[in-house]
Amino acid sequence: MGPVTRADNVDVPGLLIDAEIDDIPPAAPTRLPGQSGGGPESPQGSRRALVYLGLCLVLIGLNLRTVFSSFAAVLPEITSDAGLPGWAVVVLTTVPVTLLGVFAPLAPVLARRFGAERVLLGAMAVLTAGLLLRPADIGGLLPGAGHLPTLLAGTAACGAAIALCNVLLPGLVKRDFPHRLGLMGGLYTTAICASAALGAGFTYPVFTATGEWTSALWFWAVPAAVVLLLFLPVALRQHPVRHQAANLGVNVWRSAVAWQVTIFMVLQAMMSFSVFAWLAPILRERGVDGATAGLMVSVSIVLQMTGSLFAPALAARFRDQRAIAVVVALMTGGGFALSIFGPLELIWVWTSLLGLGQGSLTAVALTMIMLRTRDGHTAAHLSGMMQGVGYGLGSTGTLMVGQLHQATGSFTAAGVLFLVVGSLAAVFGYRAGRNRYIGDSSRSGQ
Repeated sequence: MGPVTRADNVDVPGLLIDAEIDDIPPAAPTRLPGQSGGGPESPQGSRRALVYLGLCLVLIGLNLRTVFSSFAAVLPEITSDAGLPGWAVVVLTTVPVTLLGVFAPLAPVLARRFGAERVLLGAMAVLTAGLLLRPADIGGLLPGAGHLPTLLAGTAACGAAIALCNVLLPGLVKRDFPHRLGLMGGLYTTAICASAALGAGFTYPVFTATGEWTSALWFWAVPAAVVLLLFLPVALRQHPVRHQAANLGVNVWRSAVAWQVTIFMVLQAMMSFSVFAWLAPILRERGVDGATAGLMVSVSIVLQMTGSLFAPALAARFRDQRAIAVVVALMTGGGFALSIFGPLELIWVWTSLLGLGQGSLTAVALTMIMLRTRDGHTAAHLSGMMQGVGYGLGSTGTLMVGQLHQATGSFTAAGVLFLVVGSLAAVFGYRAGRNRYIGDSSRSGQ
């Protein structure tokens, strides 16, 4: 990836940051059937293999958010049937997001040792195992234990696996489809948003059909297992090469601009993952039935997809991004607060405002990676910093919502919290949106 010096070069594919960009020797494209010698490669066979690889990568993306939204869709049923204490509910909604930040820095290290494809395969295996484990009841083995130990262990495994996929998958999409970045970038980002929408929309109907929340959660292990089997032959064909990190690019940890962008990311993550974890329970507490609440969350996430598609191009057209960052931050915080204490007759309006704002806010935060850096190495380092710090601290949003609900017995205080978080996101979005580059001391005041 060459230098980024013009804002209008930034679009959705530009957000595909290669986590292996500093590797020496450079990571090679994924080996496809017909590339291992033994005669000329069939162009038709190569095209089929490339389509198969693309399908696998998109399907992996389609499994990266169901963990969050499926649990929230049946949270009241899980809490009641499993007898979960308040602290357990808070932990179960917070831990997976925290682990996204904890395990993100390990992904490039593991990829240098084992290869990105095999790490992705291992992550999908752990994700499948976690999805199978979390609804299990071990009361027969450990009397009195019930579901809580497996819920905790399975949820933690899923969070760790998703962290690895989050970091490595965009680089594979960019590396293996350099001439189809528009198509593959759009499919990849849409798949991740669709993953959250599917988890929110289909979990409660599965619960209604089976009468068991355990079946509703186990259901999501099926698509993960299918993708694991589909990707297995691709990963096993790879021959890992030991790589070393070159540590090129600017030291983003010493950059004031990088910290402003990262804090902006933290604040948007606080709201984003709180939507996955708490919006369905918020709606149900307000009297919305489970199926309708799931549909509302799904529609809100579909609107997130709309915002994420248009916001990067819109942000890149401006000389700086201060105005759009402020607007989408206030839309998100206001939409979330109104979903909690706004008039119930307009609840579809509030959740739609939240969805459109949240999708745009997330996209603008990610677009800052390209707009505030001059080269791919610095962009990759900023991306790593934003994921590690952003997700790690961003999980405090779900934590605070849970604690406020436990302490007050309602979500009203959480509505005030999101007004504050949205306002802070507007402040730091204004700071991060100024037209400056990381490492350019003459323009950034570093």
